[in-house]
Amino acid sequence: MRTLVDDILAAFGLLTRLPMPLREAHGVSQLSRSVWAYPLVGAGVGALSALVWFAAQLAGLGLALSAGLALTSQVLITGALHEDGLADFADGLGARGGREAVLGVMRDSRIGTYGVIALILIFGLRWGGIAGLALHSVLAGLICSAILGRLAIVALLVLLPPARDDGLGASVANPPRGSIIAAFVLGIGLVALHLPVLTAALAVLAIAAAVGCVAVLSSRRIGGFTGDVLGAGEQLAQTAVLLILAALT
Repeated sequence: MRTLVDDILAAFGLLTRLPMPLREAHGVSQLSRSVWAYPLVGAGVGALSALVWFAAQLAGLGLALSAGLALTSQVLITGALHEDGLADFADGLGARGGREAVLGVMRDSRIGTYGVIALILIFGLRWGGIAGLALHSVLAGLICSAILGRLAIVALLVLLPPARDDGLGASVANPPRGSIIAAFVLGIGLVALHLPVLTAALAVLAIAAAVGCVAVLSSRRIGGFTGDVLGAGEQLAQTAVLLILAALT
């Protein structure tokens, strides 16, 4: 039981800025093993942002502002970890040169034109997707989109090898098979509890398409994944699910 709790704390500690009562130093092996808990992180982030949405509604702020505050809460909870990855990934794709040149751009802390455009687009789509959710779908939509976004990270870990030996991506590379299976069973199971079967199926297809696009692009440009690639996959998958759910409500 203690191992399970430590895995959950490690997952939340890595993917969010929430203060975690860490009981021990988390090494690379534990960070890799803890990927099974990523859907729980998504569920927590989604539920907290839903609380912010409902609080904004009770305050009479309207759909647009409620959606904006829910989105803001997600960014604050995660410390913009995944958004930063998307921006760096976009800048890397726009870079000229071979693998090392792309990796160099992605490691640069400065944001470029492609990164700025990617962030503007993704925030606009996520904001619109949340605002487009029907009242009865907000809680399920925010929770399930966040869960499937984190499940996209696990899928990329399965599909791609690490592109380099250091960095955030390398710390979670090669997770145990049991952790991978547990992540998919837990993630899809939680989504199935919140969404109708057809809607859940379409949401899973949406993240499959997002993961496939990111996997192909990163494989061609850098031969694997980095932490930035994982962040980009999470953002695209979460956004795709929000748009699907907004279209169906």
